[in-house]
Amino acid sequence: MVIEESILINAPVDAVWKHFTDLTCWVNWNSILRDVTTEHDSIQKGGTFSCSIRPFVFPVSFESFIEEVVPYERVVWSGSKYGIFARHEFFFRGVEGQVQVISREEFKGITIENMKFIFPAGRIRELTKSMMKDLKKAAESTR
Repeated sequence: MVIEESILINAPVDAVWKHFTDLTCWVNWNSILRDVTTEHDSIQKGGTFSCSIRPFVFPVSFESFIEEVVPYERVVWSGSKYGIFARHEFFFRGVEGQVQVISREEFKGITIENMKFIFPAGRIRELTKSMMKDLKKAAESTR
């Protein structure tokens, strides 16, 4: 299963990047990934962070490994839980004074087919859109 979404943010790329990569400020803007814990204050290649997501009533906690960080261009993290492997890529592209953020999530594993009723693609897409709207609001408010 692959979920792709994008959003155009009316802010400089450094403002968008700062909000996205500074894990200490996620509590202020990120309504989707909550309870973030990490040994680093920012997203760094080779680092990890733990958080929870609430797709429905009960939260699901998970740990992500940060695979790649290309400043102002790309962040990739991955993790697995309950037999599902997930890889999440974020791309940051300057577009005429704005920033287009593209999110691409890929889910694989034997249990993904069996878990569709618990974590359907439509709900994952809604959560992704909400997180991106949160990022847009945070970055645009610092203009």
